[in-house]
Amino acid sequence: MAHAAKKQDDNHGLKEAVAQFESIREMVDDLNAAEALRDQDDNSEAYEEAEQAIHDDPLSVMVRGSWHEPGKADEEGPSEFEILLCTGGPAVRIIGKLDEHCQPVKAIIQHQDWFKPWTDWQPSGASDKQEILLPYCRQFYFGD
Repeated sequence: MAHAAKKQDDNHGLKEAVAQFESIREMVDDLNAAEALRDQDDNSEAYEEAEQAIHDDPLSVMVRGSWHEPGKADEEGPSEFEILLCTGGPAVRIIGKLDEHCQPVKAIIQHQDWFKPWTDWQPSGASDKQEILLPYCRQFYFGD
């Protein structure tokens, strides 16, 4: 049992994924609260600040599309996205699927530490994760 506890303590990637997720949860909570205020009194300043905090958060946002012949354009557009939150040891990213309008429809948070593969992380409530990650991801533009 002590060995399993030590292995969990050594998982810096998992710890960083949890910390990143909690930060995202706070930003989405701020965005939702600001949206409710904006709808009540037509004040958009708090909403714009909450939105900007999300836009400033990741290191990079990337997309990729479908398989296609070399030299021909990818007419279908992007189908997957990646939001890189931090790099090094550990690294954390969100990957997901885009619909035909380049809107996120599924998001997964992954972590990685030195010399280890990317690993999906599932918070205890899977639906809770999507309710937090998707509003965060939908703040970014994934079109061409």
